[in-house]
Amino acid sequence: MLRKTRVSIQSESLLAPYAMSSCTSQGRVCNEKEHAYRSMYQRDRERIVHTTAFRRLEYKTQVFVNYEGDYYRTRLTHTLEVAQIARTIARALLLNEDLVEAISLAHDLGHTPFGHSGEEILNGLMKDYGGFDHNIQSLRVIDVLEKRYPEFAGLNLTYEVREGVARHSSSFDNPPKIEEFNLKRSLTLEAQVVDVADEIAYFSHDLDDGLRSRILSESLLSGLEIWKALKLNTKKRENGLDSEQMRYQAVRSLINNLVTDLISRSAKRIKEFDIDSVDKARDCGEKIIDFSSTVNNQRMVLRDFLLENFYKHYRIMRMANKAKRFVKKLFEIYLKEPRLLPSSYYKRAIDKSMRRVVICDYIAGMTDRYALDEYKKLFEPYERV
Repeated sequence: MLRKTRVSIQSESLLAPYAMSSCTSQGRVCNEKEHAYRSMYQRDRERIVHTTAFRRLEYKTQVFVNYEGDYYRTRLTHTLEVAQIARTIARALLLNEDLVEAISLAHDLGHTPFGHSGEEILNGLMKDYGGFDHNIQSLRVIDVLEKRYPEFAGLNLTYEVREGVARHSSSFDNPPKIEEFNLKRSLTLEAQVVDVADEIAYFSHDLDDGLRSRILSESLLSGLEIWKALKLNTKKRENGLDSEQMRYQAVRSLINNLVTDLISRSAKRIKEFDIDSVDKARDCGEKIIDFSSTVNNQRMVLRDFLLENFYKHYRIMRMANKAKRFVKKLFEIYLKEPRLLPSSYYKRAIDKSMRRVVICDYIAGMTDRYALDEYKKLFEPYERV
């Protein structure tokens, strides 16, 4: 057990017995003296926020590429929305908000430019070398690629944050298994909260962006039970809302309905399984943080609807296809001539056995804008290099 500092006792004194306390953390890879005024998970959160990888999320695609409009979500705004939703759930269930926020802020640090399109093409290019998964890359970012401290590689985050990032899963993510983390045990309840908050954020903001872009419409959504439950027509009649206010109310109501159902159902499951400790939660063998069966069915229908009507819309597919070609061309030219890489990457790429990994690290770290600029410099004859 780690030494209990005054701040960890004060900040975690109101946690439920099944919440993860920094006092019982499995600690860091490299031992460090803990801070007098900040708990371990507070320090993790702040280390993540100060990374280069975190700042780059501002210019990485969520669904729409950055230059397609100033008001669409980016990977950074998605991350912040996940953290906000996750903290609300954690507070209601008396879980550790600092741990929840740290995992939330780190869960997409390894995402490629151009969203899942960039990830798909990198996974194909790396298929004979372990493949590519953005969750595993996020772990690589915080363990290896961020170089900020002379005493150790990466950020030296706690085991619980690293596990939450590496094992993060949802309808959209199913990462490969890493033996370092005990796969026979369930995730902490805090990590489970982040998994579900990620989905809630996806559903709500992608509906918002879909309506804003006019790829989706209210009439197209009207047949969905989860949409009917928002009772938007009643609100419009009673309050005289315009279309922009209606869209805002739709997103607000959807988040509220999903979060309320999740908290209610999860609290019941905690009682049903008599979860009174972290170990009991982790050894339960079932997911504790979950929706009711009714809402679970509704969200799966919504997921399939978004997949078919939004993510596979020709406007999205055209940009995704173009993005894959950008990434593939960049990867191939760096592989053929590694001297085109910046010197810090070229030094690592001299070793042929590591070349693909180095190139993968470089491309995965790019923003949309940087990748497009790099493509122009390398392939357009009149572009300055």
